[in-house]
Amino acid sequence: MSKGEETKGAVLEQAFATASRLGLEGLTIGRLADEVGLSKSGLFAHFRSKEQLQLEVLETAVDRFVETVVAPALKEPRGEPRIRALFERWMEWESAPFQPGGCVFIAIAHELDDRPGPLRERLVQTQRDWLQALATAARIAVEEGHFRSDLDADQFGYELYAVILAYHHASRLLDDPGAERRARTAFEALLTASRA
Repeated sequence: MSKGEETKGAVLEQAFATASRLGLEGLTIGRLADEVGLSKSGLFAHFRSKEQLQLEVLETAVDRFVETVVAPALKEPRGEPRIRALFERWMEWESAPFQPGGCVFIAIAHELDDRPGPLRERLVQTQRDWLQALATAARIAVEEGHFRSDLDADQFGYELYAVILAYHHASRLLDDPGAERRARTAFEALLTASRA
């Protein structure tokens, strides 16, 4: 890896952490240059625009999510064990040390929900892909005989997604000490309702 690639990687890691606390709008060339000890022109040479920086931070988040949540879960047996692993890793994602402000996707979703453009399009695609992956995991659980044959896999994915969103909201915004317990209870109820 070249010195330039190392520098860019370090900048993206810092930008990712900052975005988890402040959202994408909180990422400015000036602030980030100060945080990583580069000049504004040195930082600009790596990204060329604020939007390019934001897009690369979003791609960093996607890569980290796959590396932290998806890839380890895919090593588990197909069906319910894999869904459990996805849930457990997703719960851990919220408090990962590399995103001190919590889930970066949630941090930036409110910024982009009504703002058209490439950032919103990419975020929407990542979330649609994730919902589809959850539905696919449910379909595999049906194939494995763990879940009932008439299960609506898309609805299962939606409900699992909703459980995690509620958990993030309750644990971060509401500072609810019972957030994790409630999320686990909801998850177990979803599994129970889905089983063959």
